[in-house]
Amino acid sequence: MNTQRVFASVAAAAIAALTLSSCQAAPATEGGAAGANSDLHACMVANSGNIQDRSFNQAVHESLEAAKTEYGIQTSETVSQSPDDYATNLDAMANAGCDYIVTVGWELADATKAAAAAHPEIAYSIVDEIVEGDNLRSIVHDTAQAAFLAGYLSAGLTKTGTIGTFGGGNQPPVTVFMDGYQAGMEYYNKAKGKDIKLVGWDAKTQKGSFTDDFTNSSTARTVAAGLISQGADIIMPVAAQAGEGAVMAAKEHGDDIGIVWVDADGYNLLADDMKPYLVTTVEKHMKPAILEVMKSKIDGNFTGGNTVGTLENEGVGLAPYHDWDSKVPAELKAEIDDLKAKIASGEIKVESQSSPKIA
Repeated sequence: MNTQRVFASVAAAAIAALTLSSCQAAPATEGGAAGANSDLHACMVANSGNIQDRSFNQAVHESLEAAKTEYGIQTSETVSQSPDDYATNLDAMANAGCDYIVTVGWELADATKAAAAAHPEIAYSIVDEIVEGDNLRSIVHDTAQAAFLAGYLSAGLTKTGTIGTFGGGNQPPVTVFMDGYQAGMEYYNKAKGKDIKLVGWDAKTQKGSFTDDFTNSSTARTVAAGLISQGADIIMPVAAQAGEGAVMAAKEHGDDIGIVWVDADGYNLLADDMKPYLVTTVEKHMKPAILEVMKSKIDGNFTGGNTVGTLENEGVGLAPYHDWDSKVPAELKAEIDDLKAKIASGEIKVESQSSPKIA
């Protein structure tokens, strides 16, 4: 669901700029109880997804809300309706007096780099892409590691011998999940002498099923139904809000289909009637990274660079099993915990063509 707000404490010119860009703007909200840093203005420029996208836009938004409470800052946010809005929205935020601007999505990489170069006095972050800049910190996640656990888990739970996945677009922040998911299934097959199959993705060819959209649940429902028709009874949609279509397809088919959500714990985000279908979520833990970067700006020691979330630093992980907890055998839970420790220690290497590459 879209949120639409109006700036409450920025100049009228900035309001006009945001309105002309056909985006959705949030107010510069007063800081939390601490109030000590209420003069710091932290801002968010999202991609074309909704703020409440049940995915990473919402996770970043909630991180800003947490910072408002933790540090007593002001916040603003805006959603881009099209690529033409990226530079306009970033300029508007800079003109609105933002001290820290976080952009969401690889699509904003070029616009973020240009904005950071044009405004060296502002601290920037970008989520889901690596962009270089002295005043720019990239926040990325090696979700292949956590998705590996989900793939192993799904292989251990399937009753049909087939699991599935599909993406919102064939792009690295999406396919990194799918690569890890397949790797986890293959590890299970090797360890157990099984032949569980994956439909919807082939890591070798980097080809699979995509909706080419991150908001249209109808398209995702059709794609998920196609995977179910091929025998998949556990499906991981990597399609943000559109992934709800997979849950719809599961509901239409019956209680024997499970869904693995991504980015932020879907159990806390989706409607109550969808929750019973959620096996777990492959999470990006964005809040700690964003809070750390914001505190460095408050403390005056912000630096550019890269922050990579891994299992070792708890930047990625699996959410609880929630309603599926009783369906996951104790032995399988223990195996997942053991694999997590081995990946974190480096004993098991999870390879993906799409994992963040740090120079």
